[in-house]
Amino acid sequence: MSVAVLSFAAFAVSQVATPGPANMAMLATGARFGLRSALPFVGGVILGKQLIIWPIGFGLINLADQIPWLFILLKYLSAFYIIWLAWRVGNMRLSVNKDNAAAPSFVAGLWVHPLNPKAWAMIITGFTNFVEPGASTLTTTAIIAACLIGVQIICHPVWAFFGDRMAKVLIGKPAERYLMWTLASVTIVFVFYALFNGEL
Repeated sequence: MSVAVLSFAAFAVSQVATPGPANMAMLATGARFGLRSALPFVGGVILGKQLIIWPIGFGLINLADQIPWLFILLKYLSAFYIIWLAWRVGNMRLSVNKDNAAAPSFVAGLWVHPLNPKAWAMIITGFTNFVEPGASTLTTTAIIAACLIGVQIICHPVWAFFGDRMAKVLIGKPAERYLMWTLASVTIVFVFYALFNGEL
C-alpha cells in the first residue's frame, strides 16, 4: 500500500474531529440557523478540502523540497492564525437574532478549507509523513482524498448538530461563555501539540 492508511486515517480523525476554524464555523452556523439549514454549508466545507488535496498531490508538494523554509513559515503562520481564530471563538456567543438572514451557502462552504492554513498544513503533513517514497501520485492522492472525505462526512455534520443543540440549551446563560472559552482553549492546546509533534 502506497499510503499508511490506518495511521493516516487516525491522524485525519485527530485533525478533522477536533476544534478548528472549519469546525467552529460549522458549530456557529448550526447554532444560528439550525442543523437542516446548515447542511449545504457543511457539504461545501467537505468538498472544499478536495480543492487543495489534488493540487498538493500533483505538484505543490514538490515545493517542500525546493523551498523548505516556505513550509516552515507556513507552519508557524498557520499556528498563529488558528490561535487568533480561537481567541475570536472564545468571544463568540451562540445567541442569535431570529431574523430573515440566510444560512451560509454550499459555495460559501467551498472556500472554508482553501482559506484555512490548518487544512493546508494537515494535507501537506499527510503527503510528507504517510506516503511511501516513489509511490504513484494518482494512487496516493486518491487514497488521501478518499480517507479525508470519509472522515469529514462522519465528523463535520456533528459540529453543526452540536451547535444546533447547544443554541437551544445555552443561549443567554452563563454556561454559554464558559463553553466557548473551553472550545477555544482546546483548539489552542491542539495547535501547540501539533507544532511540537510536527503535525502542523
